[in-house]
Amino acid sequence: MGPRRSCDDRPVTSPQQPPEPHRHAHDPGHGHGHGHGAGGGGGGHGHSHSHGPAAPVSRHLRKVIAAILIPFAAAVVVGLAVLWPGGTPAHERTGVGFDRQTQQGEVVSVEHVDCKDVNAAQVPPTGDTSTPEGREAVNAQQGKCEKATVEVTSGPDKGRRFVEIVQPDAPRQLHQGQGVVVAYAPDAPHDLQYSVTDVNRKLPMALLAGIFAVAVVVVGRMRGLMALIALAVSFLVLTFFILPAILQGSNPLVVAVVGSSAIMLLALYMCHGLSARTSVAVLGTLISLLLIGLLGSLFIGWASLSGNTDDNTGLIHGLYPEIDMSGLLLAGVIIGSLGVLDDVTVTQTSAVWELHQADPGMGPRGLYRAGIRIGRDHIASVVNTLVLAYAGAALPLLLLFSIAQSSMGTVANSELVAEEIVRTLVGSIGLVASVPVTTALAALVVSADRPASGGGKPAAVRGGRRRRAK
Repeated sequence: MGPRRSCDDRPVTSPQQPPEPHRHAHDPGHGHGHGHGAGGGGGGHGHSHSHGPAAPVSRHLRKVIAAILIPFAAAVVVGLAVLWPGGTPAHERTGVGFDRQTQQGEVVSVEHVDCKDVNAAQVPPTGDTSTPEGREAVNAQQGKCEKATVEVTSGPDKGRRFVEIVQPDAPRQLHQGQGVVVAYAPDAPHDLQYSVTDVNRKLPMALLAGIFAVAVVVVGRMRGLMALIALAVSFLVLTFFILPAILQGSNPLVVAVVGSSAIMLLALYMCHGLSARTSVAVLGTLISLLLIGLLGSLFIGWASLSGNTDDNTGLIHGLYPEIDMSGLLLAGVIIGSLGVLDDVTVTQTSAVWELHQADPGMGPRGLYRAGIRIGRDHIASVVNTLVLAYAGAALPLLLLFSIAQSSMGTVANSELVAEEIVRTLVGSIGLVASVPVTTALAALVVSADRPASGGGKPAAVRGGRRRRAK
C-alpha cells in the first residue's frame, strides 16, 4: 500500500501497528462512525481526507468536554439575554459626517462651464499663490468645472432637482446617468438643502459579493455553504446585539466578550460540526481570547490610549458621551482577532487529529511535537498577514508621516499609530499563544480517549509514547 504520510508530509512508520483485520473504521462503539477511514484503527483506507469528519470519540470523553463547554455556552446565553439591547437608541441627527439624512439621486445632465463663471473658487484677497490653497484656487478658476443637474429619486422630495458644481481637480467626477447619494440638510436655504455626498456603488458591491458566494460554494460545497451561513449569523450578532448594546451604554468589553463568544460557538459548530475536534478548537479559541483581553486591557490603560483619535470616534463620543471609548478600542481588538483565531485553532486541532489517525501509537508528547511543527509555519504567515493588513489600512496615515519627515519614534508615539501597534501586537500575541495551547489540548484529548469495550485499540497502541522520537 506504500508508506502513509502525516500532516507534515513525513512518512509514518508503524512497526507495531495492529494487523489489517483489527481496523475499526465503522466501529459502532464509537457512535456515528461515518468517517472516511477515520476510525479507531490504523486509518488504512487510501481515500482518507484531512477535511473529512473527525473520528468519533468515546462517550467518556464527550462527557468531559460537555462538562466544560455546556456551562460556558449557558453563560453566553445568559449574557445575551441580560445585555440584549432591543434596538439602537434614537438621537437627533447632527448633520455631520455619517450622521446625516441621505437619499438616492441620479445625475440627469452634465454641462462644462468656466469655473470663474460659477464662482467655484476664488484667489485669496492677498493674491498670494505660494500656498497650496492659493495655487489650487488659481488652477480652479482657470479650468473647466462640471455643472451637474441631479434629481432626487427617493424620499419625500422625490423628483426634486438641484445643481452640483464639481471642480476640475475634484477626486470624484460626475457623468450623466450616474447614481449618487445625496445629503439632505433641512436647516439650510432651499437651494442648498441637497448636495452630492457619494456615488451609488451598490451594484458592483452586490456583484462582487455574489461572485464571492459562488466561489465559496463551488469550492467548499456544503462546508462553503455553511461558512456563508455562519458569516451571515456573525453579522446578525454584530448588528443586532454588539453595536446596539454598546450604544445603549453597556460595558463594551463585556459586550464584546459575550458577542464574540456567541459568534465563535455558532460559527465553529456550524462550519465544522458538533464534534470533539471542534470543541477542542472552541476551548483553544476561548483561552486565547481571554489572553488577548487581559493583555489589551493592560497595555491600553498603561499607554493611556483614549480610543478617541479621529472624526468618527469623536462624533460617537459627542453623540453618546457615556460610551467608554478605551473599552470600545479593546472590544475592537477582541472582535478583530476572533476570525484569525478560529482559523488557527481549527487548523491545529485538525492537524493533531489527523496525525493521531495516521499513527495511533503516537502519545501526547509526540503528537504535540508534530503538531507544533505545523503550527510554526502557520503562525509565521498569519502574523505577517495581520501586520500587513493593519499597515495597508493605515497607509494614507503613514504617507502623511513620511511627508512630514517624522522619525519612527515620533510616529509610533502618536496615539493614532500607537492604537494600531497595540491592536496588532496584542492580537498577534494571542495568535502565537493559540498554537501551543490548542495543540496541547488536542494532543491530550485525542490521546486520553477511552474507546468502548470491545471496539478499542490494543493497549500497546494506546501507550506508545516513544514511537516517533524526533
